[in-house]
Amino acid sequence: MAQRLKDRLTGVLLQKGLLSQQDLSKALEIQKTKGGSLGDLLVGMGLVDQQALLSVLSKELHIPPINLAKIQPDKSLTKIIPQKLALYYQVVPVSMMGKTLTVAMADPLNVLALDDIASATGLTLTLLIAVKEQIQTAIQEMYGNDAAEMVQDLVAPLQADDVLEVVEISSGPAHKKDELIRMTQETPVVRVTDSILQQGVAMRASDILIEPFEDKLRIRYRIDGLLQEIESPPIAMHEGIVSRIKVVASLDIAEHRLPQDGRFQIKLADRPVDFRVSIVPSSFGEKVVLRVLDRSQTVLDMAKLGFDGPTLKTLQEAGQRPHGMILVTGPTGAGKSTTLYCLLKFIDSPAKNLVTVEDPVEYQMAGVNQVAINTEVGLTFAASLRSILRQDPNIIMIGEIRDGETADIAIKAALTGHLVLSTLHTNDAIGAVARLMNMGVEPFLISSSLILVGAQRLLRRICSSCKEPVPLPAHLAQYFRMEEEKEVTVYRGKGCKSCKKSGYLGRVGIMETLKLDSTVREMVTASAKEPEIRGYAKKIGMASLRDLAVKKMLEGVTTPDEALRVTVGV
Repeated sequence: MAQRLKDRLTGVLLQKGLLSQQDLSKALEIQKTKGGSLGDLLVGMGLVDQQALLSVLSKELHIPPINLAKIQPDKSLTKIIPQKLALYYQVVPVSMMGKTLTVAMADPLNVLALDDIASATGLTLTLLIAVKEQIQTAIQEMYGNDAAEMVQDLVAPLQADDVLEVVEISSGPAHKKDELIRMTQETPVVRVTDSILQQGVAMRASDILIEPFEDKLRIRYRIDGLLQEIESPPIAMHEGIVSRIKVVASLDIAEHRLPQDGRFQIKLADRPVDFRVSIVPSSFGEKVVLRVLDRSQTVLDMAKLGFDGPTLKTLQEAGQRPHGMILVTGPTGAGKSTTLYCLLKFIDSPAKNLVTVEDPVEYQMAGVNQVAINTEVGLTFAASLRSILRQDPNIIMIGEIRDGETADIAIKAALTGHLVLSTLHTNDAIGAVARLMNMGVEPFLISSSLILVGAQRLLRRICSSCKEPVPLPAHLAQYFRMEEEKEVTVYRGKGCKSCKKSGYLGRVGIMETLKLDSTVREMVTASAKEPEIRGYAKKIGMASLRDLAVKKMLEGVTTPDEALRVTVGV
């Protein structure tokens, strides 16, 4: 039914000359990739006037319009439609008579919203249609102050000078709605949001997760690769916190149904801290993930990555090659990008033209030309690479090889005199060859261009303040294939104030490196199986991820449990 109504409405817009067929086709194409309401897209793109759309909707659907700006919202109706339901479906309760509830919506074609509201309230609904901005303003007036009242006790201990200073806001369109902006500037919302950011930086978190559920708001920090939950504000604060983050990141605070990405920078203790923002809609509201990029904690020095001597030497030698491809593989959060940045810094010189293509740019590097991917305008990895190759680069870093087209261009660049650095999602070094083949790259091109593949992991480092020796349990000795009759001493962290009782403080890298010598190249060209290539690589000295993890364990750098956790399945 909803589809037939949409066709009828677009037909009326076309017939009355309010919309052209070309503009409609463009909007429908965007809707296919981004989703959302067609009406919102048409208005947001400036193709249709909102009042004109409202008039057509009202006439064709026989739904009376209402001007919410001229009525006083009845706050007693908030007990019938809860705040999360009103926000999620952008609906305002207007009046109730007997068992009939009158509501105003901007999107009357959302039949799922009407079904959910009717089911949740147990009432018969009468529908009115209103402008979207008036809906949002009315929701703020009816529900907005509840959140601030519920968190007075939470923010009372915070001092006025604890509020963080936003020193940089990302470029991009900023859709500022006065009422929503006002909510994000309320002191409780500002202080709680700033407290979450400040505490995350203080605890050395790499990511901050803000997750809404039916009856609670969960805040988690990723510290040394693992998530830790902290005490969270009430769920009523969720909308204000998310809106506050959207404002400082120059995102659309009125958009709740589409994913959004941005970034901002704060000044904390006279040092800049960058945050990369990702917001996606979930069942109970918008989930926010903030990637923390603390420049004071990021030292782009290869010697400080924690790799052993042979691995470091192999990386440095590969980086000195004039052309070819170097790949770093591993799961998300394994430190691949940091390793490539360190390698870039190691090989950088005024005589070389360095260019990166990233999604997004994580670290700003002086003297390096960095291009941020923007798929919305057609600036993909492949499109960027084609343009960059015309700018005489010596070294190209690609944030990630995701598809066959990017892989093909990258390998051809490596074959035509450029040094190409990139990442790939595979479990081990040998798997990178098969992954490239699966992308459609011919084996002879892989063998001709690839110099080195490194599979990386990060191990949590034992806290030096509470480190103590313990015997290696028998079952772990068997798992790590050690001599059972020989007692092995390993180490663990008891837990102290320095490591916040976790026993770990910081992380150290390990990397399995596959160098492509003439034999490996012949095997790749002949499409040899992975076990065959791995067998030869071990004969010439390649240490596996497990071998390297066990070595760190015996050196007292990490624990047996951590070595097992990181290398299970490889």
